[in-house]
Order: sequence, then C-alpha cells, then structure tokens
Amino acid sequence: MRGKERPLTVHELNELLLICSLVLLIAVAAVRISSRSGLPSLLLYLGIGVAIGQDGIFAVKFDNAELTQVIGYAALVVILAEGGLGTKWKQVKPALPAAVALSTVGVAVSVGVTAAGAHYLVGLEWRQALIIGAVVSSTDAAAVFSVLRKVPLPTRITGVLEAESGFNDAPVVILVVAFSTAGPVDDWYFLVGKIVLELAIGASIGLAVGWLGAFGLRHVALPASGLYPIAVMAIALSAYAAGAIAHGSGFLSVYLAAMVLGNSKLPHWPATRGFADGLGWIAQIGMFVLLGLLVTPHELGADFWPAVVVGLVLTMVARPLGVLVSLLPFRIPWREQALMSWAGLRGAVPIILATIPLVTEIEGSDRVFNIVFVLVVVYTLVQGPTLPWLAKRLRLGVDPSEAADLGVESAPLERLRGHLLSVAIPEKSKMHGVEVAELRLPHGAAVTLVVRDGTSFVPLPTTVLRRGDELLVVATDPVRDAAEQRLRAVGQGGKLAGWLGTGDTTSG
Repeated sequence: MRGKERPLTVHELNELLLICSLVLLIAVAAVRISSRSGLPSLLLYLGIGVAIGQDGIFAVKFDNAELTQVIGYAALVVILAEGGLGTKWKQVKPALPAAVALSTVGVAVSVGVTAAGAHYLVGLEWRQALIIGAVVSSTDAAAVFSVLRKVPLPTRITGVLEAESGFNDAPVVILVVAFSTAGPVDDWYFLVGKIVLELAIGASIGLAVGWLGAFGLRHVALPASGLYPIAVMAIALSAYAAGAIAHGSGFLSVYLAAMVLGNSKLPHWPATRGFADGLGWIAQIGMFVLLGLLVTPHELGADFWPAVVVGLVLTMVARPLGVLVSLLPFRIPWREQALMSWAGLRGAVPIILATIPLVTEIEGSDRVFNIVFVLVVVYTLVQGPTLPWLAKRLRLGVDPSEAADLGVESAPLERLRGHLLSVAIPEKSKMHGVEVAELRLPHGAAVTLVVRDGTSFVPLPTTVLRRGDELLVVATDPVRDAAEQRLRAVGQGGKLAGWLGTGDTTSG
C-alpha cells in the first residue's frame, strides 16, 4: 500500500492539464490520419499511450490495472450509449433475433473453440485458455460502430453486427469474471442461468428507463436547448447504474435505453447526437491511451507468436463456426455470413476485460493480458482495412444512388402548443425539385422559411426546393409526428410519396 500522497501543486496541475490537452490534440489529428488510411483509430490511440509510456518518449510508468479497469468500464458505458443513440430501430428490428443468437450461441462456440486452440496449440492451462477464449469472443462496440459506419453495407448486415456488439459484452463479462475467480469454476448450467437472468434484468431496466426518459423529454420543455443533450446522456447512463445495482447487465441496459431514446424523435436531436458523438470520441481516446500506458512493450515479444496463433484460431475457425452455428435457423446467405465472420472486430473491450484477471491476480494473468493486447493490435491491422475490399469482392455493397434521409431537428414551443422543425435537404434527397405545395403537409403544419445559399426567404406555394436548402416548418402539437413522417416520405419517394408505397399515411 502506498503512503498518503501529497496533493498536486498548482504548477503540477497546470503541467498535467497541458499534457492532457496535447494528448487530445494529437489524438484528434490522429482521427484525420485514420480516416485517410482506413486504419481503425484505436490503433493510433494505443500508439500514443505506448509512446508516452515507460518504454516511450516520456517514460511514464503506469501499472494500475484496477484504475484502468474502472476507467475502461466508464468509457465503455459512454461508447455504448453513443452507439445506441445512433442505432436506427427500423434497421435493427429485423436483425434482433440473429444478433441475440450471435451474442449467446455464437459467443459460446467461439469461447470453446478459441480456448481449445489456446490450450492445445499454445500450451496454456485450461483456466488461462478459457479466460482468453472469453475475453476475445466479444466484438468491440467502438471498433464496430466506427468502421461499419464508413463501409456501405446492406442494412441487415450492419444491423446484426451493431446489435451484436451492443449485446455480447454482457455474457462475456460474466464468463470472464467467473473464470477469473479463485477456486473452481461454476458448472456450465449455472453460468447459463446467470447469463440469462442478468440479460433479462438488464433488458427490462434499459427499455423501461429509455421509455420513461423519452416520455419525459417529449413532454417537459427545458429552458435551454443545450440541456437536452445532457439530459439524454444522463438518462442513458442512469440505465447502466440501475441495471448494475439490480444485478443485471448494465451494459445491455445502457445500450437499449440509448436505442429507445435515439428512436423517440426527441427535441434538438442533431445537437444531442453531436454532443454524444463528442463524448464518445473523448471516451475512446482516454480509454485507448490509458490501455497503451498500461502495456509494457518490451514484455510483448515472448507472447507475439502465441497471440498470432490464438488469433488465427479465433478469426479463421472460432468466429466463422460461431456465425455458422448461431445463424443456421435464419438461412442467411453464405456471402453475408462470410462478411459477418470477418467483421467481428476486436478493440478496447477485450483489452479491458483482460485486466480482470490482473486485478484478481490469477496465475499467468500478465501473459493473458499480453497475448490479448498483441492479438487485438495485429488482427485489427488485418481486418479493419480489408473489410471494404472483402465487401466489394463478395458484392455486398449498397446502391450509391439510394436516397439519403432528411435531417430533422425539433424545438418545442411549449406555450404555443407547437413545434418548430428544422429540415436539412441532403444531396441525394428526392425532395429536390418538389414545390412547397407538393409537400402536402397536414393541416396545422406549414413551411414558414427557406434558407438557401446563406439567404433566407418566405416561400410561395410554387417555390421549388433544392438540395442544400434548410426549411423551417411550424407544426401544431397534434400533427407534429404526421408532418415529420410526410417530410421524410417525400425525401425518400419524391412528390408522389404515399401513392408509391413509401409508407406515408398523411396523403389522400
């Protein structure tokens, strides 16, 4: 135990703030490099942590695995909240059964096969092999969200993979904790029952918190628009706390609560998404840099080839077999299964989970951590940049001419019992060329202002809308949802929306 440490002086605090600011600036610049090179940003952030660590430029010695685990959990909660807020229900709904199967049956198959490979090919003891199998069987939400949203894949594939990354943390955490506890490991049927119970509790609490939070935000007008993003994130994070306190899966709770909030047409939604996106980036940067600090590079050499071997078993055998077995009832084409197998991206989550045996001081935990770290880095370098190429080879890209959805932001006008909708017409929207009168908005809604090329004007019924226009639409409270539905329908189907099966119900 360390003795009582003196508080930081003002000078030392200023130096610490300067170092943190420089790290953030370097990390932000790394995002640009990542977007151009196609490499997942996590590798660059890990590299920053390693560069300032004990074998790096600043020789900062950091070996507090427990603190890393706590901060990593907190960052993961924020990342899952941001991912849930950006998940579209209409995209995920048909993919839910497959995602649940991948997160349970697929994880079980992956853990067993990977553990067997680690035991028989690398020579690890069974407990260490099972820990590694469980740790690396969880796909990383941050890696999946960041990479898949840059790759134009069919919505069924992205829906399954994003939902899987949000769901599979819960069973994997339970398995890693069970395998990392001193004494005999619980029987398999006890672990299965515990996983099912925690998932059920977490899902129930997450859905309830999300629905109650969305109901409150839609019916209570806050005094400042900047409070809405804070309120949304606070509600999502409270779902994690409630789920964990109730001995359920807090990770599943926060993801589902955020997904409910993200699909509830809340006021000032674009601002909320921007705020959550910024928090997600900060969480990723802090988490990856801290993990880079924790690793000791000169100790990784001895575990490089074992990590490569375990990674080969995971990537080429365990993951494809898990996908095949879990998706058998859904008759998904083999090309989509092949892409899902390759897109099981690992990232910070396995490295964070590898700190659990470090904290519990399980024998061989240092080696487990080193193998997991090397495996994540090596196979992220391989899988991330090659995913677009594989999608192209499998002919699984989406139609680039598909119409883009509108960006609609709503600000409540509480005393007037109305809403002010801000509508941005994107490049590929079919609202281009439609006259204002042809929008056929419901009674009680009207386009009051158009902003075009920096100039605003009050439109006439014959005003033709163009790409890049921003519209201000005033709608009374009873027709607010119908007005947005009609605007989105026109954006997708043009002036004949409703007559061409777009799902619009407001037209006659």
